[in-house]
Amino acid sequence: MTTGFTGIHAILYALFDAGERLDRQAMRRQVEICLGLGVHGIAALGLATEVSKLTVAERRTVMEWASEDLAGRKPLAFTIYGSSVGEQIEQVRAAEAVKADWVILQPPMVGSFGAAEYIRFFGRVAEATSLPVAIQNAPAYMGRGLSAGDIRDLVAQHPNIALVKGEAPATDIAQLIETTENRLPIMNGRGGIELIENLRAGCVGMVLAPDVIDFMVHAYESFKAGDEAAAELAYRDALPAIVFIMQSLESLICYGKRVFGARAGIAIHDRAPAMRPTAFGEALVQQHVAKLGRFSGRAPDGRGGHLRPV
Repeated sequence: MTTGFTGIHAILYALFDAGERLDRQAMRRQVEICLGLGVHGIAALGLATEVSKLTVAERRTVMEWASEDLAGRKPLAFTIYGSSVGEQIEQVRAAEAVKADWVILQPPMVGSFGAAEYIRFFGRVAEATSLPVAIQNAPAYMGRGLSAGDIRDLVAQHPNIALVKGEAPATDIAQLIETTENRLPIMNGRGGIELIENLRAGCVGMVLAPDVIDFMVHAYESFKAGDEAAAELAYRDALPAIVFIMQSLESLICYGKRVFGARAGIAIHDRAPAMRPTAFGEALVQQHVAKLGRFSGRAPDGRGGHLRPV
């Protein structure tokens, strides 16, 4: 399964209808768009999926829908959210039931503890499954995390921990790769910020919300093919939108989702509590979408056009 830990994986947005219910058709369309744009995998129930706003039943619904829509065509991962070992293991079992290929463990969003406590916590959940396990290390967004040395110790104790899902600058990612002696695949996020630098540092891929995922797929594939100039151009074209979207997690949910919706032709509705868009923010969404273009099923060429069908 380590071959599944490469490339650009889309982390799905939670798409709601006007009544704040999960929108089945919009969620299916999101997966179809991502597959059509050539993503290398699909994930759900992370921070971009607003997992903390979903009930346990809704989380399982998202798992079932994603598995049904993906139908085994690409690797499928679910972030495991829960405040206790027992709750996380229940979510892991649900992921296993829908044939997930791997799971991503988040630290419990209760209290604030030392590294040893999180290592024990993650280890107990990891021991409960035979699936490959990733650890989400996002202290900037979650207020808790592990050092590179902590992650090295955790992996040494639990061999099915096979990946780190980071949310960190490329300099931190490079340090983590060095500390773990390049034995552990690293996928970063942060909306695609420093995509090229992350790849140069040794990241095997990125897990990103799908607002500019077509540009990110093209940049990654160009880089892997040895065409760094084309990768830089695709990244450059997406960067203004990434900066606009990634001001905060709340901004990602508010404006990133609206950029995606406008490009996809999907109406966006918020689930309270939420950051609400301002008139100026809505105008910026439209400006960025005008530059990015609607999702066309063709990969951007980094020069304002389209290179090839995907």
